[in-house]
Amino acid sequence: MARIVVFGGYGAVGREAVAVLARSHDVVVAGRNPPRSVPGATTLRVDLRDDAAVEHALDGAYAVLMCAEVGNVRVARACLDRGVHYLDVTASQPVLAALRSVEGDATALLSVGLAPGVTNLLARHCVELTGARDVEIGVLLGGGERHGAAAVAWTLDGLAALGPSWRMPFPAPYGTRTVHGFPFPDRHTLRDTLDVHVRTGLCLDSRLLTALLPAAARFARRLGPLARARLGSDGFAVTVTAGGVTCAFSGRRQSRATGVVAALLVDRLPGRPRGAWHVDQVVDPAPFLTEVAGHGFAFHPPTMRPDGTATSSSAA
Repeated sequence: MARIVVFGGYGAVGREAVAVLARSHDVVVAGRNPPRSVPGATTLRVDLRDDAAVEHALDGAYAVLMCAEVGNVRVARACLDRGVHYLDVTASQPVLAALRSVEGDATALLSVGLAPGVTNLLARHCVELTGARDVEIGVLLGGGERHGAAAVAWTLDGLAALGPSWRMPFPAPYGTRTVHGFPFPDRHTLRDTLDVHVRTGLCLDSRLLTALLPAAARFARRLGPLARARLGSDGFAVTVTAGGVTCAFSGRRQSRATGVVAALLVDRLPGRPRGAWHVDQVVDPAPFLTEVAGHGFAFHPPTMRPDGTATSSSAA
């Protein structure tokens, strides 16, 4: 079994990835304060700010999955210098941009969660079907899911930059919803990887809370305690429209979806090119999204006409 080191493998996303990886890999859960025991894995205390400790953790590793936001670029370089593959679930655009410059004797795979990640793959799928150059991405999150402190802080920062609104179709039971412009990193990364213009938007499962987002954006950085309240379900959906077609992905617990996607991508590393790549550059969308859907999610591809052209997803 390959040795997979998961930095931050005890957070909301990390523990979901570990649960999948532990079925077929030798998993090490590493970080500053790992629990004493993790089912199916061993634990290792590592301060990511300590280069020597990071180097020690990499001994014998096949791949590292980064589920923390500490020294990401430095850790990625250490991995690729030693021929260890690297995957990062970060949704921070500055971190993603910096990681793109990492080179070495292994693969660094970026945008490996739900958004970014599944959104990238849905966008590529629609663009390949239609040839469209304008892409819209909508992310619907359930207000009832418990998120980690880092995820809450990232969301509040994004709310402070909320932009104009528009309407997008989501899979049942959500239907067409208003989304508010939100700075998901896809709007930058897909411009480079697919040569398209992208706008990205956010809504919540509650229509009322979605309607209140523009007002809340003015006080985003003061909403920390309220943002941790669970108001709604744990459902999620992401939808992409391009060239008149829509495809989508949905399910429950977006943290689990991110962890499952990242874990399954570990087995897609063989044959990937060296250097740093976003997932949509090196992974075929439809087969992979179908595999992820087998873990309790739903992939809604566009419906194909007899002449081979696509129409919008029947589920959207």
